[in-house]
Amino acid sequence: MPKDRESPFTPGQPAPQNLFVGRIEQIRHFEKKIARAGHGRLEVVFLGGERGIGKTSLAKFVRYVVAERDHQMVGLHLLLAGVTSLRETVRRTFEGLATEGIATQAPWYQRIKDFFGEYVKRVDLFGVEVQFRPPEDHLQGLVHNFLPAMHNLTQRLQEEERKGIFLILDDINGLAGSVDFANWLKSFVDEVAISQKSLPMCLVLVGLEEHRQTLIRLQPSLARIIDPLEIHAWSDDETRKFYQKAFSEVEIDIEDKALETMAYFAGGLPAVAHIIGDVAFDLDEDYYIDATEANKAVVIAADQVGRKYLEPQVLSELHSKRYRKILRWLAQAPYESRFRRREVLQHLKAKGMRQEAQVLDNFLRRIERLGVIKRDPEGGRGTYRFTKDIYRLYLLLEAARAKAEEEEMEIEVL
Repeated sequence: MPKDRESPFTPGQPAPQNLFVGRIEQIRHFEKKIARAGHGRLEVVFLGGERGIGKTSLAKFVRYVVAERDHQMVGLHLLLAGVTSLRETVRRTFEGLATEGIATQAPWYQRIKDFFGEYVKRVDLFGVEVQFRPPEDHLQGLVHNFLPAMHNLTQRLQEEERKGIFLILDDINGLAGSVDFANWLKSFVDEVAISQKSLPMCLVLVGLEEHRQTLIRLQPSLARIIDPLEIHAWSDDETRKFYQKAFSEVEIDIEDKALETMAYFAGGLPAVAHIIGDVAFDLDEDYYIDATEANKAVVIAADQVGRKYLEPQVLSELHSKRYRKILRWLAQAPYESRFRRREVLQHLKAKGMRQEAQVLDNFLRRIERLGVIKRDPEGGRGTYRFTKDIYRLYLLLEAARAKAEEEEMEIEVL
């Protein structure tokens, strides 16, 4: 039966607000930071976590619900993938503020336009577009005088009863390796501290933990300036709640066993949960997700997760038929992210998997070299852990797919 509604799942995109679940601790942390910013204190937060954990979704939720709705801040969310230039970051910041003002027909838009004069232009073509294109020398001046510009701008916004600015710089992989950006950020915060003027602003950097560490290596003082806030995987209960909310949005019921299967294989990663849920939605024909459909969704999702979140070299190695039996046990072993070589070897031998036991050391060396696992000294000699949760979850999904393929082959033979 063809469905007359769109999938509630958004693989590869931030979750809509109506499907947002969990993150209570992080939201409360942001509430405190935003409240302080609204009283004139500059706050700098680094929102970290691995890929697919829901960083952008959380930042988006906090912007609209906490900063804008509850604290009357002007919010701006910039996606900076590939941006390496400090000047381009500053240009996009002012352009984004102007765009946000006109798109929402906010009265403070004219304040921004008056502030930047002829350099802010509105272009109406296929919708509304605002461009901020000052000459290079003026743009470079804004980089050096970012603080005075922000002081003047926030004062004008406060005249329109906006308490300050909530600025999100998302996907800062390009900027994280920039010495200029690291030094500029440190100087900006220090200038605010000695200016004796309040700056009602909350600046949020979003990226991987390795990006924060890179910034600190480039400018060690950032360790005291940036407040790290890391998000982790959903709990089992939060994952189930997500699926229940999502399917109820499109009036689809889900069997308890199917719900448990999907929640288990999602592993608390929102990105994986969206992929599995979207596949299940496509498979469904009667507005009821049963265990069979959930199992099929998991098998199909393995390929999508691999293509979207694993490097080609890693994917190729993990697809090797030679290693599939080892992978299956690693994925299903009773641990979360740590395992011991000795235990894996004993299991393989106990199961009569002699060939797999012989290639185990070579297998471990290869996936360690690819960055899938790393040695874990805290667990003792011969202990490894997965470097990312997405790798362990992929192994879990791939093991389910390999098992399904083998069972299908057995049926065909019979």
